[in-house]
Amino acid sequence: MKRILDLTVSACALLLLAPLLALAALWIFSEDRHSPWFRGMRVGRAGVPFRMLKFRSMRVDAWKTGVNSTSAGDSRITRPGRWLRRTKLDELPQFFNVLLGHMSLVGPRPQVAADASLYTAEERRMLTIRPGITDLASIVFSDEGEILQGSADPDLMYNQIIRPWKSRLALLYLDHQSLLVDGKIIWLSGLCLVSRPRALAGVQDLLRDWGAGERLRSMAQRNTPLVAYPPPGAEAVVDKYVDKSVDQYIQAHSGGA
Repeated sequence: MKRILDLTVSACALLLLAPLLALAALWIFSEDRHSPWFRGMRVGRAGVPFRMLKFRSMRVDAWKTGVNSTSAGDSRITRPGRWLRRTKLDELPQFFNVLLGHMSLVGPRPQVAADASLYTAEERRMLTIRPGITDLASIVFSDEGEILQGSADPDLMYNQIIRPWKSRLALLYLDHQSLLVDGKIIWLSGLCLVSRPRALAGVQDLLRDWGAGERLRSMAQRNTPLVAYPPPGAEAVVDKYVDKSVDQYIQAHSGGA
């Protein structure tokens, strides 16, 4: 049933949004005369890498800088890219990934190989389902770029103060997933574009229903500064970040999830 929902919603969304997608693609192309598409390598279900489609929001070959996490003030972001990121429209092409079976509407956000290679044994449970276009962390950390803004090492900062909570939210979803839950998360994701406080309140309702711990619920309110914390299944905060290639990831995790 989840797959049927994914296919139905994605097909309808692409048909209805076709004019908007065409305009966005034209705007990006007119800015620098390069392809409006970005096909970034991500780690999917069972640890299998796939190409995730997005509207290109950065200058051509920005990935070659070796920085995977993006702050709001990143100089690599183009003029159209800033608006697309702010409105989340850069994510719309991922409906094609859903149709192809790489992704689902709701699920843990797919990560680059460098970040997935850092997963603890507990976090690797997130690779047992298809990654999603949206999830609870997409709402709680919808301001991820602003959080990382000004950091000398955004990749390390991400792994210290965002990843530990993002993973815990994803694992909690894994234990309580259903079509009804997916529907609520899709609704809250849309609501977040209009009223983030109301969307965060909706996240709190889900976390209370699921019996989430006080520390996680407090963080998800996002009214206090984020603090460094160990990822699920680890005892220490991440203290270094090593960018690994997809080939290195495959070699290290050839057995899948």
